[in-house]
Amino acid sequence: MNEQRLDAVIKKALETQLPEVETLLNEANEIAKGITIGRTAFFDYWDVSSEAEFKIRSIKEGRIMYHAHIGMGNWQLTEEALAFVHQEATNNGITVDRAGLCLDRRMGLPQNIRANIPAETGPLLETFNDWNRIGKRTPIQPHMGDFMIGFPASTTNTINALKAGVTTIGNLSQFFAHEAPGWHDQVTTAIETTKSIAILGALKNKGVMFHSYLEDGYGALFFDCTTVAGWAYLEKYIVEDLLNAKLSHCIGGLTSDPIKRSGWVFALDEIHEQECIGSMFYGDTISYTRNFDVNRGLVSEYLLWDIMTQLKCPTGHAVLPLPVTEAVRAPSKEEIVEAQILGHRIEETARRLVDHVDFSSSHIFARKMVKHGKQVFKNALHGLKEAGVDIKNPLQLLYVLKQMGPAVFEEMFGAGALDKTEVRNREILIPTDIFEQSKACYKDNLPMFSTKEIKNSVKDKCFLIASTDVHEHAVMVLKWLLSNTGAEIIYMGAECNPEEIVEQVKKKKIDAILISTHNGMALDYANMLKEKMAAQNLDTPVLFGGVLNQKIPNKEIPVDVTKELIKIGFYPSNRLGHQVQNLMKIKL
Repeated sequence: MNEQRLDAVIKKALETQLPEVETLLNEANEIAKGITIGRTAFFDYWDVSSEAEFKIRSIKEGRIMYHAHIGMGNWQLTEEALAFVHQEATNNGITVDRAGLCLDRRMGLPQNIRANIPAETGPLLETFNDWNRIGKRTPIQPHMGDFMIGFPASTTNTINALKAGVTTIGNLSQFFAHEAPGWHDQVTTAIETTKSIAILGALKNKGVMFHSYLEDGYGALFFDCTTVAGWAYLEKYIVEDLLNAKLSHCIGGLTSDPIKRSGWVFALDEIHEQECIGSMFYGDTISYTRNFDVNRGLVSEYLLWDIMTQLKCPTGHAVLPLPVTEAVRAPSKEEIVEAQILGHRIEETARRLVDHVDFSSSHIFARKMVKHGKQVFKNALHGLKEAGVDIKNPLQLLYVLKQMGPAVFEEMFGAGALDKTEVRNREILIPTDIFEQSKACYKDNLPMFSTKEIKNSVKDKCFLIASTDVHEHAVMVLKWLLSNTGAEIIYMGAECNPEEIVEQVKKKKIDAILISTHNGMALDYANMLKEKMAAQNLDTPVLFGGVLNQKIPNKEIPVDVTKELIKIGFYPSNRLGHQVQNLMKIKL
């Protein structure tokens, strides 16, 4: 990548006709005037008017907040699970303060087209009654961080959430890296996202906050931690300086190193100029295994550090005790309670240890994030302005940055020195944990892909690699591994719809399609792909990997669908070695 290519990317983005941003802001202000923020049972229980007010109180009192993620097969089951979690928490003398509602990704779409899209993990809120019941039954404050803002249904979702009493809504990072399934109109998405953030800005004085989970967007796809820090500065600039909303950052899901986990809290406090009010600090999702006993040790380790860090540097981030099932499937309500009980027990140890722990390494990490993050932010604004972007126009900034993608952004604006021998042609100052894990996975599996047998089997063959959702690192590693075999790779990356795959297969002879899935949609997606392939008389072998389960609306948690995938003629396996054997077995 060079400046000429960057200019070409931005020039193409700027050719797109966008409406006047002032018109959008005026519309947002008018909408905000008509919104009365609802009251939840949480607000009544704690006598507050917003979650932000409660967070500020908790910071002053040294209170640790607890977060859970809950999303069953439908809204009734989710509501019942929330009630169960609250009752069991009360019975055990603990509190669960807030719950992220894990909604179906179709929530990001206009309601009239959702029925034609594969269902995914989590419920849909489809009626006024569904929305009106959020937060009413139990004093657990609802957090809506997924598939709300950043999608074509952003404005409608924002209005409904605020009226239901949800005062922390997200997710900005998803705007950049996610797509609503089956949706291709990115202009409308950018318009609705900008308008929604402006609505939150107009209601900021009522405690409304805009959530952004840094590692659920470009932050998951950057290779350097310092680029993530620069991106945090850039998000803050767009949200707070240009749209007058209060940004609440989250991180942690792709960070396993406890020094970095603590360091990110210190860094975010500096990035937000000691006015940081975090949403939650996500649990370490990348270290979990399929062994639940091992996972209990992992959650104990990261929670100990997360809680001690909040005691040292209270930023209002709620801690998240992840259930042990994280790597396998969505948890049951009993497993959520088990994790919360464990978390509160760990808090007792954290309070005893915190004054005896040396956080100097985490502070060093934080200082590097702030120093280099500021440079990335400065580089980005300067480079974008030089390329013709109006850096005072939030709509144009959001749209252009989405068109750039993470690789271009990091290569052009990263803090490390230019180096053509490195990935993305730039020195990596502090690698992200997920990038390090991906490199380790590549190294561990390279011998399996270096044998004469596999090379002879796949040489000169063409494989299409894609992910059904935003989880891209698995397919990225697979691309690296197969690239060493002499095979041709058609890499489609994350969030590929079945029709996009079929269109690509029609253009070029593909010997096998390799798909990774994660979000409880494996069977629906597979059936749709098979149907669209059959309509085009395509019989290309399909290998399915990842989390091979499917949401069933009347069941609490997704069910394994490996046998069903075999019945429709696909090759499913969640183990890379098995998929290599499948590649060699099928008639290429």
